Amino acid sequence: MKPKVAFVCVHNSCRSQMAEAIAKLNASDVFEAYSAGTETRPEINQTAVRIVNDRHSINMNETQTSKLIDDIPEVDVVITMGCNVDCPTLKCQHREDWGLDDPSGKEDSEFIMTLDLIEEKVEDLKHRIQNNIIKL
Repeated sequence: MKPKVAFVCVHNSCRSQMAEAIAKLNASDVFEAYSAGTETRPEINQTAVRIVNDRHSINMNETQTSKLIDDIPEVDVVITMGCNVDCPTLKCQHREDWGLDDPSGKEDSEFIMTLDLIEEKVEDLKHRIQNNIIKL
């Protein structure tokens, strides 16, 4: 059984959604990916949707929704996006914070930089889980 990884932030509308999409694309052979927050938004950040779709042809409007942490299964790994004071908590075996600034309301270049970082970090997480560097 593959470990379950949750990417969480307060609103589950931008960074965590991008991480879920990239993890499902690039790491589904190693772990199951989810995203969630303590609050939801009526829709995923549309700039994030466009940037991910432009690069990977993934339409997050069709593949994902904004979810609460109570709406996802129990997970083994929790990755917080960098929510600072109000970061959600979930029971898990491993937790880390990626410290990503929220690009919401900023230029496309900020979203692209965030996506680049997420892609690198998902690849590193995949490697660490695959090679038992993260003990689960």
